Amino acid sequence: MPYVDGFVVAVPSAKKAEYLEMAKLGAEVFKDHGALSVMECWGDDVPDGKVTSFPMAVKCEKDETVVFSWIVWPDRAARDAGMKASMEDERFASMGPDAMPFDGQRMIFGGFEVIVEG
Repeated sequence: MPYVDGFVVAVPSAKKAEYLEMAKLGAEVFKDHGALSVMECWGDDVPDGKVTSFPMAVKCEKDETVVFSWIVWPDRAARDAGMKASMEDERFASMGPDAMPFDGQRMIFGGFEVIVEG
C-alpha cells in the first residue's frame, strides 16, 4: 500500500507566487527521489471552526491562506529513503531557511499508512 506524507501550513496570501515556485521545486525533487505524486492545494473554502479547524490548527492570520499538501510514496521504505535523499538534495540545500515563504513553526505534518484506497 502507498504511504502518504501530509502537510498543513498558513502562507501569507501575498506570497502565493513565492510559495508556488517553492512547491513546484519541491514536487520535482520529491518525484526525482521516488514520490509517486505531490499535491499542493491553496485554500479556497476553509472555514474557521468553533472547537478546531485547519485555520485554528496553523494559527492562520487574516492575511494568510491555509495550504493543504501531500506526497504519495510507493511504501514507507521508499518514503524514508526518498525523504532523506530529498532533504540532502542540493536543490533544497541551496535554499536557506529564509527561502520558505511561511512560518515553518506553524506547519503540521505527519506520515500516514494508507488503509483505504479508492
